Amino acid sequence: MSAKIQFLKKFYAQSASPLFSDKTQADIAAFYRAMEQLQDQMVEWLAETGIQPESATVPVTDLLVESGAFEIPGMTLRYEKRRITFIPLFLYGHGVTGCVEARLYIDGKVTPLSRLFMRAGNATGWSCTRTGSLSRPERSFDENTFFELMEGLLP
Repeated sequence: MSAKIQFLKKFYAQSASPLFSDKTQADIAAFYRAMEQLQDQMVEWLAETGIQPESATVPVTDLLVESGAFEIPGMTLRYEKRRITFIPLFLYGHGVTGCVEARLYIDGKVTPLSRLFMRAGNATGWSCTRTGSLSRPERSFDENTFFELMEGLLP
């Protein structure tokens, strides 16, 4: 176990308050609901294609969450032999809450496409940035942005 993990475990064990736990539980519940709503939105956007999101529960480990781990729904979109997954990564990050990574799978190769954030700063609603970008989310995750990601599914 790294020194950082040991420090964080000890720090949160001593400084955790019921208020923090309540806020964290509320944020986890909001993340869960936001992923379900995102899946429903994808179903609407893909209505004419026949592509349906497949949901699967994904374990998420976050050192800033008192229990350390929780489960959030993830999604997979398939077309022929290609797929895009939306995998929850963490709850709390630098100025963001609820991070999901979109990844493209083609012939065994994985390409990270984008990161989506449930909340960024004071903004609510999904926003996104290209994977690897160190800047704040650049744009809202809307139908247009979604279909830009979906281009990767087409041969």
